Amino acid sequence: MRSTTLLALLAVVLLYLVSGALVFQALEQPHEQQAQRELGEVREKFLRAHPCVSDQDLGLFIKEVADALGGGANPETNSTSNSNHSAWDLGSAFFFSGTIITTIGYGNAALRTDAGRLFCIFYALVGIPLFGILLAGVGDRLGSSLRRGIGHIEAIFLKWHVPPELVRILSAVLFLLIGCLLFVLTPTFVFCYVEGWSKLEAIYFVVVTLTTVGFGDYVAGASPNQNSAAYQPLVWFWILLGLAYFASVLTTIGNWLRVVSRRTRAEMGGLTAQAASWTGTVTARVTQRVGPTAPPPQEKERPPLPPPPCPAQPASRPLSPAAPEKTEPPSPPTPPTPPTASALDYPSENLAFIDESSDTQSERGCALPRAPRGSRRPLNTPRKPARPRGPGRPREKGVPA
Repeated sequence: MRSTTLLALLAVVLLYLVSGALVFQALEQPHEQQAQRELGEVREKFLRAHPCVSDQDLGLFIKEVADALGGGANPETNSTSNSNHSAWDLGSAFFFSGTIITTIGYGNAALRTDAGRLFCIFYALVGIPLFGILLAGVGDRLGSSLRRGIGHIEAIFLKWHVPPELVRILSAVLFLLIGCLLFVLTPTFVFCYVEGWSKLEAIYFVVVTLTTVGFGDYVAGASPNQNSAAYQPLVWFWILLGLAYFASVLTTIGNWLRVVSRRTRAEMGGLTAQAASWTGTVTARVTQRVGPTAPPPQEKERPPLPPPPCPAQPASRPLSPAAPEKTEPPSPPTPPTPPTASALDYPSENLAFIDESSDTQSERGCALPRAPRGSRRPLNTPRKPARPRGPGRPREKGVPA
């Protein structure tokens, strides 16, 4: 990711955080101030009703009660009640261990001993990667099962001659709807019935849990009235399946974004290549159309080039007038003919053909193969005069210039 993109993304996240902070402050701060005022009124009322209790003693008592509630104590339980509810029974401890490895961490129950905190450190370091591997496997299997079921529905739609693009959209919508029905709506109604929460409170707990936020103000099974030991372990298995589903959804969205990005790059590359080809073609056509109006050079398009180097003699073999090497005389170059009217009818094709054919003929005229050494003519055999190859060789007698 480029630095500019990273800075822009950071600015967007910071702006999002500031906007969220302003909204939460506007919504929650008045309620906090009202609760603080009510607590002060209750405290003054208690002191007036019990003049033997000092303000300092009441403050220490409130602090101890708050610490006890934070440690998991139940204010409704006293020494005379026979309640056996504990925040650390086997079911609650299993649920607490599950909140560690899922990184939810509700915070309604916290560790108070040094030994428990030390064990929690190593337990989280081992359990979180282990749960991540399990979550990936369960999400893959769950997503495959849901896609297999949706595949049968896609086959039905295709039999009804529904367009494939619409079928893909419908399958994605069905994948989201089925997951939300199984892991969001159904648990919402279950928690409303079992915990006695409102629908807003239940769906709030579901979303906060499956997004691993875990505030801890609402926790399933934390009520003292819940005496079933298997209730919180069942809630943890629901958390496992819900997190796996959301992981599968995020993986599907990531794959779709990668496919869209790859297709976009391919389409942009194709458009760039087409634009470059079109630009080159237009430039060549304009150049060829404008070319004949320019003052013509000595010859057609280019001055006569010296013929390409033919197989030259080795430097160690001196030339002697008695025994020159055998070479085939090239055909004398024909003077260029002026372009006719028919050559301008299609300038792009004819000029290209003329250039290409002249270059090809010149290459063929000088690339004649040399005769093997064993098949040379005798010394007394007359041979045709050869055209001088350069300014250093004298012109032979009897050869016209």
